[in-house]
Amino acid sequence: MNEQKYPVKRGGEYELKIEKLAFGGAGIARLDNYVIFVKGAIPGDCVSVRIQKRKSTYAEARLLSIVKASEHRIKAPCPYFEWCGGCTWQNLSYENQLKFKVDIIAESFEHLAGLGDIVIQPIIASDKPFAYRNKMEFSFSDRRWLLPDELNEEQIGRDFALGLHVPGTFDKILQIDKCLLQSDAANQVLLFVKEYVIKNKIQPYGIRSHQGFLRFLVIRESSYDGSIMVNLVTAYEDTKILKRLAHELLNNFPKIKSVVNNINSRLAQIAVGEKEIVLAGDSTIQEKLGRHVFNISANSFFQTNTKQAEQLYNTVLEFTDLRGTENVWDLYCGTGTITILLADKAKEVTGFELAESAVNDARVNAESHGFHNAKFIGGDLLYKLQEMNEKPDVLVTDPPRSGMHTKVVEYIRILRPAKIVYISCNPTTLARDVAILKDIYDIEMIQPVDMFPQTYHIETIVKMKLK
Repeated sequence: MNEQKYPVKRGGEYELKIEKLAFGGAGIARLDNYVIFVKGAIPGDCVSVRIQKRKSTYAEARLLSIVKASEHRIKAPCPYFEWCGGCTWQNLSYENQLKFKVDIIAESFEHLAGLGDIVIQPIIASDKPFAYRNKMEFSFSDRRWLLPDELNEEQIGRDFALGLHVPGTFDKILQIDKCLLQSDAANQVLLFVKEYVIKNKIQPYGIRSHQGFLRFLVIRESSYDGSIMVNLVTAYEDTKILKRLAHELLNNFPKIKSVVNNINSRLAQIAVGEKEIVLAGDSTIQEKLGRHVFNISANSFFQTNTKQAEQLYNTVLEFTDLRGTENVWDLYCGTGTITILLADKAKEVTGFELAESAVNDARVNAESHGFHNAKFIGGDLLYKLQEMNEKPDVLVTDPPRSGMHTKVVEYIRILRPAKIVYISCNPTTLARDVAILKDIYDIEMIQPVDMFPQTYHIETIVKMKLK
């Protein structure tokens, strides 16, 4: 596009009216039908912005000020909201969050799948808009990022932080003393660890220098029995220091049943170690979905909102409507949670998963629950599907955010299972994949489930039936 055809200039400042929200949380405005994304803005806001990025079909702008606030805007209850990337929509009432999530799903289906006349079921809301997460991951750092009102407070140390990343940065850690997405009990553990580490001068890890000891604090809390696991991720092994902290945690918090140490000596800034040591208590805690109890280790994947996960899985079981005679395939099965629930109702279930470690966990999970009609296949999905000698009666798929590979969707067209249940965390890739299947499948039901209040994330379950 020629320079004169752009309706905005890079670095230019404009006053805009926000029309709606995009998947990703940004507000959408238009200037001469040219789309401009504005983070931090909500529908109804009149805002002053500066253009930061400019493409042929859209631009991204920085919010400078709110000229006139939307009637939908509320004061966020969290003092870190403007600076922390954990939540995107605390400035919206929960009722409006739900409404805008359904709008995003409807728009994705209309514009990306060409399905403008679909009916979306009322969203399944969370009965806990806050304190719903059963796992939170906090980073240690030797460089604390200060809030504007902290800049002039000289007594605040700059060489230690335990908290969350400032959005768009890899090394700026915002000190968090209380996160509203986890329980009061978990927040007390967070505060205790911070104070203990500072008092005993245990060195935090430098994300830039790659020097230091403490890297992450991961807190898991079971909604089944309230037990807590504390996972301290360090750059090297030193159990002498950590065992004292572990026993202090057990002595002060009766709910803590497990304290472990993951050692990650690699440069990659991830809270998973190449070695794990149990410092105190057990190596796992337990979580429950339906009638099934799962042992959760420090590095196990498990849905972070247990109550809503039950709602999600109950909907999947309802949509599959299994009678005990079906052969079911579960694509992108992970550690086999959905596969096991399906095995309870089906003749046979086969789970497919790329990661061999997840496949091994899935086999252990199925065996521990006594399911001999569940099997798991590891490896590249497309090739493994093509190697199968039989075809499924029902296909369940729960792909990553990027959706299914186009060749996998095309192969599903060849398989033509009588029923497909598609679970998605991204309405745009969901709509893209449904568009490839819509000529041979009827869309019978679309059910949103709000797994992550205060954020733009939304789970959607689609029931499709062969025409």
